Amino acid sequence: MIIQLKKDLHSSDLENLIGKISSFGYKITPVSTQVGDYLIGIGSKNIDIRKIGHLRGIQDIHMVSDDYKLVSKKWKVKPTVIELGDGIAIQDGEMAIIAGPCSIESEEQIINVIGHLKESGIKLMRGGVFKPRSSPYAFRGLGMEGLKLWYKLAKEAGIKIVTEVMQVSQIEEMHDYVDVFQVGARNTQNFNLLDELGKVDKAVMIKRGISGTIEELLQSAEYVFSGGNEKIILCERGIRTYERASRNTLDLNAIPILKAKSHLPVVVDPSHGIGIREYVPQMALSGVMSGADGIIYETHENPDKAYSDGQQTLNFEQSALLAEQIRKTFALRKTFPLL
Repeated sequence: MIIQLKKDLHSSDLENLIGKISSFGYKITPVSTQVGDYLIGIGSKNIDIRKIGHLRGIQDIHMVSDDYKLVSKKWKVKPTVIELGDGIAIQDGEMAIIAGPCSIESEEQIINVIGHLKESGIKLMRGGVFKPRSSPYAFRGLGMEGLKLWYKLAKEAGIKIVTEVMQVSQIEEMHDYVDVFQVGARNTQNFNLLDELGKVDKAVMIKRGISGTIEELLQSAEYVFSGGNEKIILCERGIRTYERASRNTLDLNAIPILKAKSHLPVVVDPSHGIGIREYVPQMALSGVMSGADGIIYETHENPDKAYSDGQQTLNFEQSALLAEQIRKTFALRKTFPLL
């Protein structure tokens, strides 16, 4: 059960509400976000809401059977819009394009990528300054100095930054230089990190775990929402299966399922999803037609010299063509409304 509370609710009324609802066998958890205040009730599903609907301070009551209650579409039918400022948003009915290198490598690289994005009309740039790598000897990013430089150049160009945060201790120092915190596949169930990201007023994009289920992804989003942050984006980036012909198996089934289950926007990452450069455009366009609200992919001026993930990274020419194809495919999709 989700109880939406009225604004400026007196503390005595709140205590009365919690006591009354608890008396019906519900465990109550108060949640306050940037948008509103809620009481989450876990317990019997047979309560007659008329018994509590008249209580002072209640704006609305929603009976939600899903374990992931706050991110469920069963109570919030209107899709969530992630406003990033300067007229840039990620939302249902639009198509966000997020592109950039796997790793931020140098000032020259940042300038070149930003120039390419501006020419292609792309306003969101991805890149890693802290990189979780399978090998401890691989390039692991430029850290905070690289992020500060990137932020300065991106801000001047009107580009928003999407970058990965790996641990709780990084959140505060990264906060002022990030527009979207990315939670990588290896950290999707790092619940301490998710809890802390629930306390910030920044958008958070959560990637699906390497072997994670759709429900586990939604539960990860629930951690952030219940912590106080409603600015959440879900990302399908492929899962590990028995198949070895590609890096991962991009689960296109997940897009319509997530859109049906949750009010949160859904983004598809075809670069990690398949891991093979020549097939990234096909999977990106498949993601568009599957109902995604955005596509995030990797691009580099010279992918073969990229410090990481060069095998799945598009060059600027390929990236410009893909951005154009994404927009045309999205326009086509809108002529055939999804059921």
